[in-house]
Amino acid sequence: MSGYSDVIPVTITADTVALDADGISVATSVGNNAALVIGGALASGGSVTLSHGRIVTILSAGNDSAKSFTVTGTDINGDAQVESITGANAGTATGAVYFKTISGISAVGNPAGNVSAGVNALAADVIFTMRSRLKGAFLTSTATAGEVDFLTTSPTGTSVLKLNSVGDADATRDVSIPDEGVVFKDGIYIQYTVSTFLTMTVFHA
Repeated sequence: MSGYSDVIPVTITADTVALDADGISVATSVGNNAALVIGGALASGGSVTLSHGRIVTILSAGNDSAKSFTVTGTDINGDAQVESITGANAGTATGAVYFKTISGISAVGNPAGNVSAGVNALAADVIFTMRSRLKGAFLTSTATAGEVDFLTTSPTGTSVLKLNSVGDADATRDVSIPDEGVVFKDGIYIQYTVSTFLTMTVFHA
């Protein structure tokens, strides 16, 4: 006879902060190997604390494709995290990992023109950090349809299951997974586009 454990509900309120290209640091000239000023609309006291994990973007007015920018902060588990983002040629360079806090961004090299930093429209959160079985989810939609990606290892890890919102404000989806549920060997994480659902309660054991 297989073992059983109590089902644990975890409720996530979706991030509603829209894409903001200069929410971390507004466009200004940045010196050689110098730090960007963390003073955009998302910042407070020289740092940024977000409600969910977000991906950092760097917008360069000039050709910074041979330069890079070092982002420091913490991930959605609260662990220290550092990412190097290669600059763009008069465009936006997008990071690859999710930050919950940003404490600093520094140029590596001498940027060719003004530089700003912000976040894109993707968000991530953690349901459970260890092995567990996903048993179901109850989701309340917004007017904007979207997809919640359930991953293991990290919010950029291996996708295991996807759940769509319906694009009808306040409409709900109640999904039950049969038998013993879906195994997530290294934690349950979610990734989604902001404002595509209101709340979601995830049931795991």
